[in-house]
Amino acid sequence: MIDNSDSHLTTNEKKQLKNKIAVSIYAYKRKLVRRKVGLGVAFSIVLVSSIVLYNQQKQPSLIDDYLQIATKVKADSLNAVELILSDNKKINILEDNTTISYSKTGEQVSIGANNTTTEGAVNSTTGFNTVVVPYGKRSNIELSDGTKVWLNSGSKLIYPVVFAENKREVFLEGEGIFDVSHNKNKPFYVIAKDHEIQVLGTVFNVSNYSNEGSIETTLKSGSVQINYKGDSFLRRNESVKIKPGTSAKYNKTTKQISSKTVDVSNYFSWREGLFIFKKDDLGHIVKRLSRYYNVKISVDDELLAKQTFTGSLDLKENIDQVLEAIKETTNLEYTNISPSKIIITKTENL
Repeated sequence: MIDNSDSHLTTNEKKQLKNKIAVSIYAYKRKLVRRKVGLGVAFSIVLVSSIVLYNQQKQPSLIDDYLQIATKVKADSLNAVELILSDNKKINILEDNTTISYSKTGEQVSIGANNTTTEGAVNSTTGFNTVVVPYGKRSNIELSDGTKVWLNSGSKLIYPVVFAENKREVFLEGEGIFDVSHNKNKPFYVIAKDHEIQVLGTVFNVSNYSNEGSIETTLKSGSVQINYKGDSFLRRNESVKIKPGTSAKYNKTTKQISSKTVDVSNYFSWREGLFIFKKDDLGHIVKRLSRYYNVKISVDDELLAKQTFTGSLDLKENIDQVLEAIKETTNLEYTNISPSKIIITKTENL
């Protein structure tokens, strides 16, 4: 049986009951809204707190210290490879392809073919040594952990004489080939602004010149993980792993990274004093030669700049000898406008 309990209510009593029900529904809806807003505020507080906590928990980076050191030395102002010890003592090395080797304790460093030894290199993880390689020269360094580094012209490497207990970290500006001594308990990092390469033991090339818009990492063997600053707040920290035969390029402006399969010999040949090219256009070749010899070389013909070449160039020769070798394979002329500027032009077939 249905009990319609309001059937005996007067019209006025029904109206009052209806108003009470409406007020109750309104109050309930407001309570739900306040609860949702409260949860949103709470979530925001948790999110902000997490960001603050993340920033507080991040280990302080040495990047600022590295950058401060790097800006004090200019590769284009030197005539010889320069080793700068942590006490600011400077050692000039006159050989074209120098060798610098540290003892395991970092207390001794041997320099050059004549095996000159410097005693008392600062044994500290807070003090850094710097190697600066001028244009037209190269250098080979063996760090205290056994890692070998080959530096190309116009490069700087900043590193501690003795690495910290939990990681090995160096700063590179320019181009270097790394043969990292394996230590699974102490990863090796090559760092730059907004970018770091993490390895345990491998062979790879890094190109990070300050006047270039990208950082390029080419892997010969092993594996590396590249950690870099992303292109937005939600993608502020990104990482990518690459495999042997791969080159990854990080755009410093867009904060994005791309990768491709390459012939790694093109990226490692300069270690042996050669530039090897396989169907590379003249514009690319000239760019690398300009950087190596610190001479501005421009091609004034667009079609000539796109013409491809295959072969090798001996870096022990001077820039005129190298350009003469290229000239023998195609119709071009070059003009020395000044000691630091060369223009390449196309000539017609005779």
